Amino acid sequence: MKNLKHQTLLIIDFGSQVTKLIARRLRERKIYCEIHPCKNITNLFLKKLSPQAIILSGGPKSVNDHSSPKVNSLIYELGIPILGICYGQQLMMHQLGGKVESGKFSAEFGRAFLELKKETKLLDGWFNQNKEVVWMSHGDHVSKLAPGFEVCAISPNASHAVVADIKRNFYGVQFHPEVHHTTKGLILFDNFLKIAGFNGDWTMKAYQEEMIHQIKDIVKKDKVICGISGGVDSTVTAVLLHKAIKKQLTCIFVNHGFLRKNEENEVLEMFKNDIKIPLIYADESDLFFSELEGISDPEVKRKKIGKLFIKVFEKYAQRIKGSKFLGQGTLYPDVIESVSVHGGESETIKSHHNVGGLPEKMGLKLIEPLKEIFKDEVRYLGREMGINKNFLNRHPFPGPGLAIRCPGEITKDKLEILKNADHIFIEQIKKYGLYDKIWQAFVAILPVKTVGVMGDKRTYDFACTLRAVTSVDGMTADYYPFEHEFLKDTSTRIINEVKGINRVTYDITSKPPGTIEWE
Repeated sequence: MKNLKHQTLLIIDFGSQVTKLIARRLRERKIYCEIHPCKNITNLFLKKLSPQAIILSGGPKSVNDHSSPKVNSLIYELGIPILGICYGQQLMMHQLGGKVESGKFSAEFGRAFLELKKETKLLDGWFNQNKEVVWMSHGDHVSKLAPGFEVCAISPNASHAVVADIKRNFYGVQFHPEVHHTTKGLILFDNFLKIAGFNGDWTMKAYQEEMIHQIKDIVKKDKVICGISGGVDSTVTAVLLHKAIKKQLTCIFVNHGFLRKNEENEVLEMFKNDIKIPLIYADESDLFFSELEGISDPEVKRKKIGKLFIKVFEKYAQRIKGSKFLGQGTLYPDVIESVSVHGGESETIKSHHNVGGLPEKMGLKLIEPLKEIFKDEVRYLGREMGINKNFLNRHPFPGPGLAIRCPGEITKDKLEILKNADHIFIEQIKKYGLYDKIWQAFVAILPVKTVGVMGDKRTYDFACTLRAVTSVDGMTADYYPFEHEFLKDTSTRIINEVKGINRVTYDITSKPPGTIEWE
């Protein structure tokens, strides 16, 4: 399901940890862009995609290393604007006849101050004062410009911090305009987009219309099955499919028993009265509990739940005769993460819960109408389709549910304790008006018991930890800085109202090095 109607900007990835931020910044400007690893940029690929401009990302390698990633030199002959960022700038110089060196004074990390040397359209609106703050992260530096380029700005350790070949509309910056520490980074992107002639035609209204047309064209008169988790992604997928093919769609909601308090009832109510899409409800919680008995390893848990989900989903899906397609809420970050800079698979940090393997097993074709958009765009699309705002703004929830917020062995008693504590935590966040300021919040029950005193009596109950993070897309995250009054109030409520917990802690680990979830 490829988008072919919009002006397209190609982002070529060389392994930077923040390449996705470039795409996000552009999508925010209503620009359709795609990220592709440098290895995939063949002549045929460029002809097929026909980009209107190209951005070369940063990366961890040195262009002077024999094994460092390079890019098809045809990009410089397309006659379109190119912006190189950090490694991208250095690679551009390296491939076009300049020189890049390492040395004692090459490195520059963190905050730096840019000084203007020559006016250029790329820097319009930047220098209202003599120096501007940017964010650097480089070990090499450009020591000799490629023919046709000139210096537009410098920093203390980068004498070629901004370079430009005005005639060819080639630009290179040594800093990272995509990170928020570069205070005028968005202005630089806006200037580059203006130079390239983009008009900002990428909207969720247009996306909805195109996807409905494409779904109809692909599905024709066949039937589609869509798995529902109760989360935003699967629900938006179902609504989009339903708008396109109506009664040809059947949704299946598998309750594995690890949902939040009252969540299964909320999902059923929403589909019946709000979204008004019929669905099959499969309560298989007893099966999942019995299969997970005695299992404490987090990766085994995830894989076990994933395989069981496939087994259960298959059982109910087989009742729907004549189905040819499986609808799935895959997002663009999932697609990006599945491919490395060199074209292979990326390292797996932890297994993700989906219906992987089911399409092949049942002879179904996958249909993934969200696989070109980010999480926030999914929410915009949901609003465009009239889905309730309160539902769309819900915090993300993992496929394995509370099972991975219960480190160690899962029991029904522990799960009930966890549900009640988590419910109070979310109530408190809403009470203090903080819900929409937090990306994700939850309670994890720890696999330890601690001694406490309640009512002059000794207790020996579970400890739990509160987790709340701020993020844009979940790729990186930082803990939310609650006031102590909130933490004290919430801790008191949990200990007083949840039998089985006598100690509350707060997790202040960022991502990285931690992950958002505990397992």
